[in-house]
Amino acid sequence: MSHKKLKIAVDMDEVIADPLIKFIQLYNRDYNVPLDLIIAPGNEIHHHVPEHANMKWFEYINEKGFFRDLPVISGSQEVLKALNEKYEVYIVSAAMEFRNSLEDKFDWLNEHFPFIAWTNIMFCGEKIVKTDIMIDDRIKNFADFEGRKLLFSSPHNQLITQHERVNNWQEVAVKLL
Repeated sequence: MSHKKLKIAVDMDEVIADPLIKFIQLYNRDYNVPLDLIIAPGNEIHHHVPEHANMKWFEYINEKGFFRDLPVISGSQEVLKALNEKYEVYIVSAAMEFRNSLEDKFDWLNEHFPFIAWTNIMFCGEKIVKTDIMIDDRIKNFADFEGRKLLFSSPHNQLITQHERVNNWQEVAVKLL
């Protein structure tokens, strides 16, 4: 009798890939925003840059190549590799919002998470997935999700208290491995 593995949906941006560091580098290059920028709880990065540049993030994120060289969030590779042995792991990213991100994200995943099969990568608009667990930094993605919701900490969601929170990948490991 085979045991069916539980399924986990894992978001990319601000969960396994860190676009905030890249935003800060680009803002620093273009507007002399400090690299040690601290984003206040509940805020997005554009709340902390000069007003005349606060929509520049939208240009950055739509540039070809923006997503290709994002830093990997600490611990995500090791923990996802272990989770992949115990669960069916799916990477689920709302990549359709940013047209140029598709190829970048796919290549980035192949480089940093080669153990995730291409069949387990889902680029979508709304995250209408049926898995047992979802790890995401945006609560909007939990709206119609019926499984266990793990809110991955990011500055913009620090004031949210109604979901089970994980602050880093070591906490994910403690909860799921």
